[in-house]
Amino acid sequence: MTALDLHGKRILVTQSETFMGPVLCDVLTELGAEVIADARPLTDPELPEAIVRAAGHIDVLVANLAIPAPSTPVIQVSDDEWRNAFAHMVDPLQRLVRATLPQMMQRKSGKILLMGSASALRGMKRTSTYSAARGAQIAYIQSVGVEAAAHNVQVNAIAQNFVENPTYFPPEVQANPAFQERLKREVPLGRLVGEREDAMFAAYLCSGAANCFVGQVFPVCGGWVAR
Repeated sequence: MTALDLHGKRILVTQSETFMGPVLCDVLTELGAEVIADARPLTDPELPEAIVRAAGHIDVLVANLAIPAPSTPVIQVSDDEWRNAFAHMVDPLQRLVRATLPQMMQRKSGKILLMGSASALRGMKRTSTYSAARGAQIAYIQSVGVEAAAHNVQVNAIAQNFVENPTYFPPEVQANPAFQERLKREVPLGRLVGEREDAMFAAYLCSGAANCFVGQVFPVCGGWVAR
C-alpha cells in the first residue's frame, strides 16, 4: 500500500483532457481519490459555478488551466490575443475558487491547487501574453492562500516548465534534435520532468501531508528557474 493515500477525497480536475489533466486523473485515481473530471474549456462565465454545483462535495479543486502558448513579439500582441489568454486561464480561476471556497471554509477543510507555469517566474522572449496571464494566476493564488489559511483551507500552486505533457511538449517536440539540445543547455536536470513525477507531487499537495503549505508556489522545472 502506498504511503500517499487519497481514499475518501473527492477531487475536481478541470480541463481533464489537456495539459496535466490526463495524468492527474490517472494518478489521483490510483491513489484512491474519487476524481470528478471535467474536460470543457471554462470561458463561459457561468460554467465554473455550474460544474462545482453539480459536483457537490469537493475536498480538493485542481485548477488545471492551459492554452497553447502564443509566441508573439510584444509590440505585435493584439487585444484579442491578450483577452483570450486571460479569458481561458485567469478569469476561470477566480470563478472556480469563488464557487468552491465557501463549502471548504464552512467545513474548515479543503485544498485548492493551481497547475500553473514557471514562465511567470523567469522572463522569456515572445511570451509576454502567456507569462502575464500565468503571473496573474500566481499572484491570485498567493493572496487567496493567505486569506483562506485562517479557515484551514490550503491554497497553493505548482509553477512548471519542461514537464512532459501533451499541450506544450508532445512527442514530436521531444523528438526534435534542436529541442533536445535546448534541454541540455537550459535545464540543469538535462531532461523533461516526467508527467507522473509532476502528478505525484501534485497528489502530495492534495493530501493531508501538505497541510502546512499556505499560498506557496512550487517550481517544478528541472532547475530551469534557478539558472
